[in-house]
Amino acid sequence: MIAKARPAIDAHAKKFIEMSPFCVLATSGADGSVDASPRGGGIGFVHVAGPNQLLMPDRSGNNRIDSFRNVVEGSGFVHLLFFVPGIDETLRVGGRGTLSADPDLLASMVEFGKPPRAVLNVAVSEVYFHCGKALMRSKLWSPEKVQRSVMPSIVEVIHDQTGLGEPESQEIVEERYKQQL
Repeated sequence: MIAKARPAIDAHAKKFIEMSPFCVLATSGADGSVDASPRGGGIGFVHVAGPNQLLMPDRSGNNRIDSFRNVVEGSGFVHLLFFVPGIDETLRVGGRGTLSADPDLLASMVEFGKPPRAVLNVAVSEVYFHCGKALMRSKLWSPEKVQRSVMPSIVEVIHDQTGLGEPESQEIVEERYKQQL
């Protein structure tokens, strides 16, 4: 339904974003490539700065800059898909992104004891909720989970795929993650 697409963040969308600890950022490159990148933080880590403005801090991750390269060199169009644990509906927000390294802005977004490396400023032009059918079918929020031990650690996977680095257990990887949040 086209009518559900709104030109700005209303009270319902604002509340959803403020409850969300996780979203997926999608961008498109100058060559037509597409990048979708998981982003997370404390509840409400993406700040609603106004009905047509979102501010998303950039935290350390896999040290690839595909999303931000696409913002700077590509179309500048971004879409964010917000998730709230326990709620099957999702929220999609689209617009144009720009990057900021303004020291005052970075200082205002300290989380986990660290300022972000940069902030993605999204000039919002489209907002709409998705029905919950996909998450319901997937049972994403079900208490039944896959045991982490059925899959090797990310470092073991990368080592097997590329021969780079030394394999490390999941416990070592998780401890490093905690130190690097």
